[in-house]
Amino acid sequence: MKLSSIEENLLKAIEEFEIVDAHEHLPPEEVRLKQKVDVFTLFSHYTRVDLLASGMPQEYWDKIHDPTVPIEKRWEMFAPHLKNIRYGSYARPAFIAAKEFYGFDDINERNYIALSERISAGNTPGIYHRVLREKCRIRVALTQANRTDYDLNLLVPLMPLDTYAAVRSKKSIEEHAVNLGEKVKTLDDYLELIRKGLEKWKSEGVVGIKMRSSPYGAPDRSQVVGLFDKLMRNEEKELPTTNSLYSFIMEEMLDMAADLGLVVAVHTGMWGDFRVLDPQHMILILGRHLKTRFDIYHMGIPYVRETAIIGKNFPNVWLNLCWCHIISPMIACSAIDELIDLVPINKIIAFGGDYRIPVEKVYGHLVMAREDVAKVLGRRIKDGLLTENEAIEISKKWFYDNPKELYQLKI
Repeated sequence: MKLSSIEENLLKAIEEFEIVDAHEHLPPEEVRLKQKVDVFTLFSHYTRVDLLASGMPQEYWDKIHDPTVPIEKRWEMFAPHLKNIRYGSYARPAFIAAKEFYGFDDINERNYIALSERISAGNTPGIYHRVLREKCRIRVALTQANRTDYDLNLLVPLMPLDTYAAVRSKKSIEEHAVNLGEKVKTLDDYLELIRKGLEKWKSEGVVGIKMRSSPYGAPDRSQVVGLFDKLMRNEEKELPTTNSLYSFIMEEMLDMAADLGLVVAVHTGMWGDFRVLDPQHMILILGRHLKTRFDIYHMGIPYVRETAIIGKNFPNVWLNLCWCHIISPMIACSAIDELIDLVPINKIIAFGGDYRIPVEKVYGHLVMAREDVAKVLGRRIKDGLLTENEAIEISKKWFYDNPKELYQLKI
């Protein structure tokens, strides 16, 4: 990518920063090491969306990630669709990783076997440290894989709010009670169990809980108590996915998070029927929980301006560009430019790779994020709106200081 001299200088400065990676789905390294990895590992995770959208049958997607199928056969299924997605931003991190870690300038029919061999040979203990710490300069990555057994020096967990809120049967409530050595008869008993569960998570290094934006109701406590009692008497065998008990417990957990110093991360926008994930669903909730700190993920894409206005109006809201740079660098740059005008700079978080198994792609995504920030701030330097030192200071806040302060990281 061609950058102006101002943008190049700023990019070089940003590359020297330590990074707080503010959103991943990375499991412990041992999970990655057990995988049989190859060229198709670089095209796992989000590239699935583009491959299926390009016309790849689901059956082909399943087979290209099945190591029992000969690699030549898998490439034969994959290659026609690679031509259609290779120019998209979901694919770019794969090509960056192939070059940076394995020495291949392209991924094609002439080198996919050799590339696969190098990827497999590099899947050895220490790969997380080599990729995240040494290459990316990531001090810590906040990760969400519904577990807490991490090396907290590198990976710091968040846990899903749904673990405790999405209880739909007496059996699921009793399972939580057994796991925490508690007895639950009433709704208040269950709320106390949840608090103990959150305290346990925090003692294990958890710094936040994650929820999703959705059109939640605001249920009356007396009605919810009755529903919970029916559930415990087995009069309600199983609640529907959307129910008033969930909404009530969710709101209680938001207050508990504030009491315990846990951040509430919120998935918004992108995925499936994104209308259901509109960040504007959170507005009433944000106002009811002003002591709770919310990290709004993905800038609400495609509801970017609406999300920016939410960040402007609520002092308990931070805006996180995780995932955005690989959804679309153009959208990300436009968002960053408008955020500078709209939102105090201490409320913006620049990067989260948002990957699971293909850890190499975290680096590719970070390259794109650094470029996006350098381009936007570089243009503002050129226009006389910032000095180079001011742009460097802002960049450091976005990539390191702001997520560190929001999540109260001891680094």
